[in-house]
Amino acid sequence: MTPVEPFFRTAGDGCGVLCFHANASSSSQWRSLMERLSGDYRVFAPDSYGAGKTPHWGGGRLLTLADEVDLIEPLLLRARPPLVLVGHSYGGAIALLAALRHPEKVRALALYEPTLFSLLDAESPPPNAADGIRSTVTTAIRALEANDPNAAAECFIDYWMEPGAWQQIPKERRPAILASIVNIPHWAHALTRDPTPLDAFRRLDMPVLYMTGERSPASSLAVARLLAGALPDVRRVDFAGLGHMGPVTDPEPVNDEIERFLASLPRH
Repeated sequence: MTPVEPFFRTAGDGCGVLCFHANASSSSQWRSLMERLSGDYRVFAPDSYGAGKTPHWGGGRLLTLADEVDLIEPLLLRARPPLVLVGHSYGGAIALLAALRHPEKVRALALYEPTLFSLLDAESPPPNAADGIRSTVTTAIRALEANDPNAAAECFIDYWMEPGAWQQIPKERRPAILASIVNIPHWAHALTRDPTPLDAFRRLDMPVLYMTGERSPASSLAVARLLAGALPDVRRVDFAGLGHMGPVTDPEPVNDEIERFLASLPRH
C-alpha cells in the first residue's frame, strides 16, 4: 500500500509529548492540553487512520494496532527524546504498543482507560467483561451494513457515554463523528485481536499515570484492572463522576492530573 502521512497538530518546543486520541474523536481533543504543555514541551497530536484529516486505512485487510503505530512512527522518531506518550481509549492502546516498540525513547506514559480488550479474552474467554462492547460493536456494524451510520453512531457513542448522549451532541459536530464511525470494524479488530500478551507490559519499567472514570463501562475498567496490575511503576487516579470520555467531556481535571504527573517526573 502507498505510505500514508498522518495529519498532526504541534505546539511548543522541548522534549516530545505525543498525544493519541480516542475512537470517534481526533487530535482536536488535545488542544487545551497542548496549550498547557507547550511552554515546556514540543507536543504532537496526530490523527489516527480515518480520523480528522488522516486518510482512511486502505491496506486491503482489517487494521491492526501495529498499523497505527507504523503510522505515527515518523513522529516517534522526529520528536526529541525522552518522550512522554499520552493516550485516551484507543489512543491509550496505541501509546502502550508504541512504548513497547521504543522503550529506549519513552520515559513515561499518561493513559486514560486504554481499551486493549484482547487482554480480557486472553484472561478468560467470553462471556466476560467485554460482552458489552462486543454487543455494541455487533449492533453498530449491522447498522453500517444497513447504510444507517446515524444508528451506528448512536449505539457506539451511547455505550461509551450514556444513553441519549448521541442526541445531545450538537448537530454541527456530528458529521465528523459520522465520517469516522465507518471505521468500527477496523477498531474492533485492532482492539480485540491484538496478539500482545499481558506479560509484555511488565517490561515497561517507566512511570505510568493510569486514569479511570468512576462511571466508565465494565469493559474498560476490567482492562484497567489487568494493566494496572502488570505495569511495574503505575499511579492510579480514579475521577469521581467522570466516565470513559472524561478527557473530552471534562478535560480540565484530566489535564490537571496529566500536567502534575509530568511535573513530577525527574528532570531530563
